[in-house]
Amino acid sequence: MPTEIENINPNVYERIKERVLTANEEDENVPDPFDKREIFDLIRNINDPEHPLTLEELHVVQEDLIQINDRQNSVHISFTPTIPHCSMATLIGLSIRVKLLRSLPPRFKVTVEITPGTHASEQAVNKQLADKERVAAALENNHLAEVINQCIAAKG
Repeated sequence: MPTEIENINPNVYERIKERVLTANEEDENVPDPFDKREIFDLIRNINDPEHPLTLEELHVVQEDLIQINDRQNSVHISFTPTIPHCSMATLIGLSIRVKLLRSLPPRFKVTVEITPGTHASEQAVNKQLADKERVAAALENNHLAEVINQCIAAKG
């Protein structure tokens, strides 16, 4: 990992309001399929590895870049690095992927990719994030797993 911050002064955006849960959403007897907002709520508070900000505050993740098909058990996340040559893009993608894999039922196929046209190494990063063996190997690296856990940990 680089020792100096690449994007010293990132744009910071206002957080959207928390979702108000309805009685039906809280009732375990009422079927409640996953939706874009529910997926967004799972990843919005992931911490950026370089800044004391969340991925939502940096607009790295946005609700309109999420696709979910509850019936087909698929979730697709596009994320937008803050700069086109961000060296943290793979780490951010891994953090999103790990958070969703730990939070969603195992029936879901999770795909995490860089928003097209927003990163200089988009294809290489997407290839790494799509490779299950590479992801598993990355998570076996204790230091990398610790950094990912710090990114997805709730702020105290």
